[in-house]
Amino acid sequence: MWKPERSTNKPLYRQIAEHIEQRISIGELPPGSVLPSERKLAEQYGINRSTAVQAYDELRASGVIERVPGSGTRVSKHLWGMTPLSVPNWSRYVEGGTFLPNLPFMRRIRESIQSGENHINFASGELAPELAPNEAVRTIMTQHPFEETLGYGDPQGYAPLRVQLASFLRTYRQIQATDESILITSGSQQSLYLITQCLLSPGDAIAIENPSYCYSLPMFQSAGLRLFGLSVDKHGVNPEEIRTLYRQHRIRMVFLNPNYQNPTGTVLAPARRLEIVACCEQLGIPIVEDDAFSMTSLETDPPMPLKTLDHGGTVIYVGSLSKIAASGLRIGWMVAPQSVIHRLADARQQMDFGLSIFPQWIAAHFLNSGELARHLDGLRLSLRHRRDLLVDALIRELPEEITFELPNGGLNLWCKVNKPVGDYELLEKGIKQGVLFVPGSVYGSESGYVRLSYARPREEEIETGIRKFAEALRTTLAPR
Repeated sequence: MWKPERSTNKPLYRQIAEHIEQRISIGELPPGSVLPSERKLAEQYGINRSTAVQAYDELRASGVIERVPGSGTRVSKHLWGMTPLSVPNWSRYVEGGTFLPNLPFMRRIRESIQSGENHINFASGELAPELAPNEAVRTIMTQHPFEETLGYGDPQGYAPLRVQLASFLRTYRQIQATDESILITSGSQQSLYLITQCLLSPGDAIAIENPSYCYSLPMFQSAGLRLFGLSVDKHGVNPEEIRTLYRQHRIRMVFLNPNYQNPTGTVLAPARRLEIVACCEQLGIPIVEDDAFSMTSLETDPPMPLKTLDHGGTVIYVGSLSKIAASGLRIGWMVAPQSVIHRLADARQQMDFGLSIFPQWIAAHFLNSGELARHLDGLRLSLRHRRDLLVDALIRELPEEITFELPNGGLNLWCKVNKPVGDYELLEKGIKQGVLFVPGSVYGSESGYVRLSYARPREEEIETGIRKFAEALRTTLAPR
């Protein structure tokens, strides 16, 4: 990200004004484009607000930008040598389309991450760089010559990787699947996207957990689906609620995250698993099982997936390497009836002609190596240590203000603030303190819940991060 150069004689405000003017001249900011407020501009470039005001004043004086009452600051629509009709109205295009933008909270968190500021990040649901199997990947690339062709691959996925995944699922998840019933995707979210776009239609009703990670993904609303919540208690969702939603709304699909559910960390109780699969088999409703976290079990053997109870093809099983190896590999998978796999592989081919061969080749060798088991053992130890550091810090800093249930797996701690608190104000106070987290309302809960990820920050950052979070919370709760 461009930053003004402080070691030159040119004033900072003029550097910023020239940079914005250059972006306008090359069409990156066409006429009518909305510009950040002075406060946001100051945060973006790491300058004082007065410097941002000076930069905008200079651009206004030259007619490059204009202040529009009620709309903030925009690039002028009447630039010299350019008529308003010569440029598309990009604002209308950007605001159109059927694919909705991310939720405002998520965009605010992403902006803070990308700002370059030194925030302690409890918001990102991914592993810290040091938890990835970097040495194993380097060994694979050194010891195994790459001899694959560099043309378009199989849209269903690299065949050797599908073979290794079938073996991995049998060994670690007790799922009986052949390579023909597996589709390789670019992470779990692409699996969910393909399902919503290809197997459902606008107006269809679906059931999702509440709270649920699904609420943070506008892709469901973009597909025109009607979302109905299944309440999550300490034993997971209640099967009777599925029957009720089917009677009331004729739901067509159920999306579940039964193992260390995101964000609550709940594990679906064994009796409920049996009843849910039997219920959906009876009603003819597919279950989409997102099993991203089960291999991060910290205390016991990983709980078995719903797919192991499925004997008639009711469960579509979704997994990925993002939460157990590296999100940057972009390797996910789906196990489903062959007719479904072929339909979604056809859609994948229309989208991108299949994934890059390189990460699939690396993943195939990784799954086939002895490094996988060693990596998982080390990962669990490290995650357990980080979880305990986070819990100890919360108990020490916020013994009365926060309550939570200790998760036995996953990457997140789901916390309840014991006094009424506004999510937006708490997030903004946290950003000001230099700590990031996800307000619970992003996942469909009422205000006053927070998801803290212990997998992303470095171990030495966790205690400091919780002190910053505690200060943000106390400031938000302080009487005015």
